[in-house]
Amino acid sequence: MQVYEYLALPAPRRSGKIKGLKTPAERFAHELTVLMNEVASEGWEFWRSECLPSDERKGFTGTMVVQNHLLIFRRLTADALAEKLPQTSAPTSTAPEPRIDPVMLDRPSDDAPIYDTRREPMFRASTPVAER
Repeated sequence: MQVYEYLALPAPRRSGKIKGLKTPAERFAHELTVLMNEVASEGWEFWRSECLPSDERKGFTGTMVVQNHLLIFRRLTADALAEKLPQTSAPTSTAPEPRIDPVMLDRPSDDAPIYDTRREPMFRASTPVAER
């Protein structure tokens, strides 16, 4: 059984000016594309869009219902991903093992990232805090 974890992000409400995009629809689509590609680079798959109501305060004693537009993403949990990996078999190669040059060991790898730009999701399940 596959187990997923979910991420809910607020949909963008407006977008900034972007050179070459003239209509608000084009700018909004670009903003949405950028957001979805950022989240997808972290392994999240777009699942669906939801419009959900919530009660918010209005004044001192009143409340009003507000519609929240959310983008829902999902990805396999680490446990489900670990179960899935052994089932896939990697192709075996008969190529010889690469030779390591001792001079190159002191130099950092060219494909290693210099810094990590990943960001954490905005909404994570929080751990309960002990009451004070």
